[in-house]
Amino acid sequence: MTRETVNAICAALPGADRSDPWGGGHDAWKVGGKMFACIGAVTPGVSVKTDSIETAEMLIAAGVGTKAPYFHRSWLHLSWETAEEELRHRLHASYRIVRAALPKKVQAALPRFD
Repeated sequence: MTRETVNAICAALPGADRSDPWGGGHDAWKVGGKMFACIGAVTPGVSVKTDSIETAEMLIAAGVGTKAPYFHRSWLHLSWETAEEELRHRLHASYRIVRAALPKKVQAALPRFD
């Protein structure tokens, strides 16, 4: 996987926007103003949100990813060696988790996502 692959997957998600909130070359992907994926400027890979600390710990124990540096313990860091199918699944899951937590009014204003 590459930064370009991750950015292409995220750009295809309805209402997703990319920014560099800290400067220095980060790609932070947000929906409704809330981040669901972040590619760091230095550490290779992408960090995604999981539904809980326990899920993140289970995925780390299973070797899917590692603890996402600088993020809450419910976030998971995926290396560039992650299979594309797994990466796409984790990005979509993170997007769904963040989108579902948005206020109903914000959710209603977003394009549909099936």
